[in-house]
Amino acid sequence: MGRRQRRRAQQTAPESAASSVEYPDADGNVLSLRDTLTAGTVERFRALESRPGASFEDHEQRRLEFLFERLVVRWEIAGLPLEGQAELLGRLRMADPQLRRWVRETVTEHARARLPELGI
Repeated sequence: MGRRQRRRAQQTAPESAASSVEYPDADGNVLSLRDTLTAGTVERFRALESRPGASFEDHEQRRLEFLFERLVVRWEIAGLPLEGQAELLGRLRMADPQLRRWVRETVTEHARARLPELGI
């Protein structure tokens, strides 16, 4: 490990420092969601609008993906942990309708209970 890389490792705070809550589903998969969002993220969520021609479903999909990207820390599926944002979002997009519904309900309830500033 080079000097520059060591310096960067010392300067960055670990992402796991933020507290998170784990939600298991009926199949034993676990979705971990963070408890807090920055003020800027809250403002971006509030300003999130759909395009004039977009349907209600498109708007709801955009809101779900926005919250999913910012809240999900980890998703363990069949014992395989997914932690990278690209992996997580890719897995959500290829999920079946039942799993997507569970994720949507879980993320929404978590946001209502722990993040009242979002106004969901």
